Amino acid sequence: MSTTQFDKIYHGLSPEVGKFRVANSGMAWKGEENEKVVALPSGDIKWAQWFRVARNFQLRVGLKDRRRETFDGFMREDHDKLASLLKQYFAVALEVKDVTFKGWNWGVTDIQGQDLAFLVSNKTAFELPLNQVANSNIAGKTEVSLEFASSLSAGKKSSRNAPDEMTEIRFYVPGTHVRTRGSDAGSQKSDDEEGEEMSAAQAFHDAIKEKAEIGQVAGDLVLSFEEVLVLTPRGRYDLDMFIDFLRLRGKTYDYKILYSSISKLFLLPKDDQHVLFILGLSTPIRQGQTRYQYLVMQFAREEETTAELNMSEEDIAKYDKLKKHYEDPTFEVVSGVFRALSKKKIIGSGAFQSRGGHPGIKANFKAVQGDLFMLEKYIFFVSKQPMLIELSDIHQCVFSRVGAGVGATAARTFDLKIITKGGPEFTFTSINKEEHEPVESYLKDKKIKLKNEMVPDVDLLAAGAGDSDEEMQSVASSGDERPRPRVGGDDDDSEEDEDFEASSSDEGSPTESESDSSGGGVTASDASGDRELAKGSKPKKLSKKKAKTKEKGSDDEDEGEDEKPKKAAAKPKPKPAKPKKDDDAMDVDDEKPRPKPKPKLKSTTKEDEDGPVKKKQKIST
Repeated sequence: MSTTQFDKIYHGLSPEVGKFRVANSGMAWKGEENEKVVALPSGDIKWAQWFRVARNFQLRVGLKDRRRETFDGFMREDHDKLASLLKQYFAVALEVKDVTFKGWNWGVTDIQGQDLAFLVSNKTAFELPLNQVANSNIAGKTEVSLEFASSLSAGKKSSRNAPDEMTEIRFYVPGTHVRTRGSDAGSQKSDDEEGEEMSAAQAFHDAIKEKAEIGQVAGDLVLSFEEVLVLTPRGRYDLDMFIDFLRLRGKTYDYKILYSSISKLFLLPKDDQHVLFILGLSTPIRQGQTRYQYLVMQFAREEETTAELNMSEEDIAKYDKLKKHYEDPTFEVVSGVFRALSKKKIIGSGAFQSRGGHPGIKANFKAVQGDLFMLEKYIFFVSKQPMLIELSDIHQCVFSRVGAGVGATAARTFDLKIITKGGPEFTFTSINKEEHEPVESYLKDKKIKLKNEMVPDVDLLAAGAGDSDEEMQSVASSGDERPRPRVGGDDDDSEEDEDFEASSSDEGSPTESESDSSGGGVTASDASGDRELAKGSKPKKLSKKKAKTKEKGSDDEDEGEDEKPKKAAAKPKPKPAKPKKDDDAMDVDDEKPRPKPKPKLKSTTKEDEDGPVKKKQKIST
C-alpha cells in the first residue's frame, strides 16, 4: 500500500509541527514532540476544502458526524497532489475556497457548523472557532464581545516560545431583528411571542450562546445554587458547578470560569450576620470596560442548605474532603465544594482581632469604603474593587493623620499608608483611632518597618493655644515694632510702658470733644484713651486700647508724648540706657524715626483741638 507524506504540517490551532500522511485507508497526523496521533478513517471523510491561511495553505476535511479537522502548512504546489489523492482514495473533490484580502472591517457574519465566518463581498475574511468561545457579553446596546479560552488556562506554564493569542473580539451589530416562532435566536424566551422585535446585537448574542454552548454546557451538573448574592460584580447569579468549571448565570451576563483559573479562595466573616466567600481569578472576568479579578459572594450566616452531589462514590473519592450529602450552612457547602473541585486551600481570618472582636476594620481607600482584613500573609481590602497586598511585598507602613484638621475628626481617626517594595503606595483613611494599637501590634508581629507621624492630642491642643497667642502678638505689633507678648513690665518695653502708665486720674475714658470729633464708637474711645492713659492710676498695665492705638494712630503718640516727659521723671524705675535730650524727644520716637519733623510742645487746649482731628485723618487715610 502506497503512502504519501507531507512534512511540517500543523493540526488545528496547535503550535506543534508534525507529519501528515495520506493512504487508501485514510489520513493521519503525528506530532513530532509528544507524538500525538490524529487518524481519519476513509469511511468518515465526506468533503475537503482548500484555504489560504496565515500558515500557508490549509486542508479542511469534513467528517460524517458533522465534525471537521484542519491541517495547516501546505505549500501552493501541494494542491494538485492532494486533489489527485483525495479523488483517487476517497472519491472526494478538493474545493478551493476564495478568501478576501480587502481588509474591510464591515461585512456579514455566518455560523457555519462550529465556526463563525465573517464574510466580505461573499468571501471569507476570517473564521472563529465557536468551541473556543468562553463567554459572550453585550457591551452596550449595539456591541457584542466574544471572549476566548486561553490555552494556558488549564494549568500550563507559559513558554518563551509560546505564540500570541487572541483573547477577545468585538462586533458592532446595529439595527433590529424580528424573531419568528421557533427561532433559535432568543430561544430562552417564550416562543409564543411571534414576530417580537429585538435588537440585532441581542439576536447575535443569543445565537453565539447557543452554538458555542455557553448557556447549555455539555457535561454533568454536579451542584447548583440559585440566586446567590454576588457583591463584585454586583447582582444575583445562579451558580452551576461542573467537574472542570463553574457557570455563573445572570440576567445580562453569563460567565464560564475554569477551576484551574482560580488562584485563591478566601472565607472571611463580614459581620455577625454575613460571611464573604471570595474567588481570586488569574484571568479576570469582564463587564464592559471593567475587569473583575475577584468574585465576592455574600451569604447569611444562619442560612442552611441541604444538597446532594450528582457524582458517583468513586468520583467523590478522587477529591479531598468532598462529601456526597451536605446539610450545613450555605457558605460551608459552597466553600467546601469549591475547595475540593478547584484543589485550592481556603484562606481564613488570622489571629488579628479588632477592638470589636472582628478580623477586619472599616477603612476608606480614596472615596471607596470597605473592610480591611489583616490576614496571616496578606492585607486584604474588600470593597467594590478588592485589593490584595502581600506582607512580603511591604516595605514600610506609616501611621498619620494626613488630610485631617485639628479637631474632633483628627482625634477620632488615623490614616495608614502602605509602601510596597515595588513602588506603589496605598493610603487607607478614616480608620477608628481605637484600632491603632491592634494594627500596630499586628504589623510589629509581622516584623514590618513602621513609622509614626501621628500628633498626640495634647500637642494638638497646645498647638491650637499657641496659634491664638501668635494672633494676639500680631495684633499688638505694627510696622517695625517688636511684638509685645506679655502684659506688664518687660525690660525691653519698660520705657514705652512708662509713658503710658504714669497717670493719676481717669483711666483712659473718652472726653467729650474727642467723642464728638472722631464720631464716637470704639475708634474714638481708643484714640482718647491713648492720651488719657498718661493720667491713669494703675501702673504696670498695658491695655488693649493702647495696642490698637499704636498700630493705627502713630500721630497721636507724637502729640500725647509731648506732654508726658515732665511726668516721666517721677517714675521710680526709669531706663538709664537712653538719656533724654529734651522734653520733646521721646524714646519711642528714637526707635521709630519719622520722615517729618517732630512737633513742638503745644498747649493743652490746642492739643485737645488738634489731636482728634489728626486721628480722624489718619483713620480715613
